[in-house]
Amino acid sequence: DFLAPIRPDHALREHHNVLLANLLAQSAALCQGQELPPEDPLRAARACPGGRPSTVLLLDQLDAHSLGALLALYEHKVFVQSVVAGINPFDQWGVELGKAIASQIEPALAGEGEQRFDPTTESLLRRIRRVRADSAIQ
Repeated sequence: DFLAPIRPDHALREHHNVLLANLLAQSAALCQGQELPPEDPLRAARACPGGRPSTVLLLDQLDAHSLGALLALYEHKVFVQSVVAGINPFDQWGVELGKAIASQIEPALAGEGEQRFDPTTESLLRRIRRVRADSAIQ
């Protein structure tokens, strides 16, 4: 999903235009793709097959009303996805499992312990650590 306000709440119009151009370009790139000649040595890394769906949500402006509408939209989206996937989005036992796993992840976020997690969680933790190391947020 790509989301952006059309009218920003700041005076940096050129900067905002760059951001909007990149939002539109990423959506177009996913849709159109790019084929490279077979002899291109970077073909495997640079090729983009296209035909990939994405959603672009343009808000007139980001305010309390549009933020509330976004929350309602995503609540509905999650419900519809749960119906399609045949899962219960109100599964309290799943929530409890998530809480138990979160209590194991919290020490890792604090830089404590040597707990290992699934590859996706490990990758996300590495990203969080890398960004935190590059900023004042610890």
